[in-house]
Amino acid sequence: MTTIAWFSPLPPVRSGIADANAELLPHLERELAIDRYDEPRAHDFIWRNQRAPYDLIVYQLGNASCHDFVWAYLARFPGLVVVHDPTLHHARARQLLAERRFDDYRREFWFDHPAAHRDFVEYAVEGLGGPIYYFWSMLPAVMKTARMVAVHNERVAADLREECPQTPIAAIHLGTAPIEASAATRAATRATRGYPDRSIVFAAFGKITSEKRISPILRALAALVREGTDARLLLVGDASDYPSLQSEVTTTGIADRVHVTGFVEHEAIGRYLAAADVCLCLRWPTAHETSASWLQCLSAARPTVISDLAHTIDVPERVAIRIDLLNEDEALRTTMRRLAEDGRLRNELSRAGHAYWAAHHTMEVMANDYRRIIRDAAARPLPAPAVDLPPHFTNDYTEPARAIARQFGLSVDILEAEQAERAGKAGRAG
Repeated sequence: MTTIAWFSPLPPVRSGIADANAELLPHLERELAIDRYDEPRAHDFIWRNQRAPYDLIVYQLGNASCHDFVWAYLARFPGLVVVHDPTLHHARARQLLAERRFDDYRREFWFDHPAAHRDFVEYAVEGLGGPIYYFWSMLPAVMKTARMVAVHNERVAADLREECPQTPIAAIHLGTAPIEASAATRAATRATRGYPDRSIVFAAFGKITSEKRISPILRALAALVREGTDARLLLVGDASDYPSLQSEVTTTGIADRVHVTGFVEHEAIGRYLAAADVCLCLRWPTAHETSASWLQCLSAARPTVISDLAHTIDVPERVAIRIDLLNEDEALRTTMRRLAEDGRLRNELSRAGHAYWAAHHTMEVMANDYRRIIRDAAARPLPAPAVDLPPHFTNDYTEPARAIARQFGLSVDILEAEQAERAGKAGRAG
């Protein structure tokens, strides 16, 4: 049986990727021997892999701090890297700069983006980063040290193949578990919130940030209310990184029609999906990620509205209504008004969206893709060491302990065999 080391955040970490992996792994563990390495258990990997080397290491990597622990292993132990957010700059900068590893950040940025103005790093070191990070992905070091890379969008995969042609890159479907949004659950949830049956409830799911286009949504909702539409807005998710949200809600004058839930456990999301009439799944700026919260809305047979982005161009028009970012306010206002008034359109979008999810984005569809790329990745040789890789990727930081041991004539280099084996494999691959 193929042995796998699986690096990923897992529950109780509050992360959509953690929840998705917890649902995916039982599908794969039927035919693969998988050891799970979340942050509390990651330190056990070194000695386990030394004792019995794994056939493949799988890394789940996203643009969030719960993935920080994964970076220590990526280059020293090349594997299959599943990149959920093709822009990783926000999380990577946050980690290195918070630890005051300013030179490591400089070297890594320059390695990843040699054509960028070298002095940009000082802008970030001074704490002036943020949305500007979207211009530089900080992904090349990951791609150049991986055995194989997988992403959740074929157009993103094609772009990455052009950027890093020497690395095998595959596209796999992102899958979600089915969500039952029953009439009884809908009635109970809406009653709890005090929503009349006639009210049209718009909802946005996932971590609530400005990138979810909450400001334009609030403006559009306020316009509908002024026109006499009984519309409400549910913001379902953690809004702790959106400090201006409450003031924005208050400014629109519709605070009594907006409810922010805060963090919601994965198992409770279905209740809020059942209560919603329309799901607003907008994004800008974007890291070109595939939205798991959007797929959850489709699985619950809810009509959805998405931003018109290059990497979602293959989503059929019948599945979701697109919002033109160049005319966002007017397009969003018109779309929300149309959906509030047209129950038949909502039903058509619901059916088409659910059928699209069932065909392309179930958990079993994703599991089948994983089975395929795991076989592919495990059969590939380890990559040759990347040239000029920043030293913090390969330094194991054990030299102080080795120096002390040498004073007593002892060797503590337990990784010597693994390093020799890797060098031999790389030589045979060349």
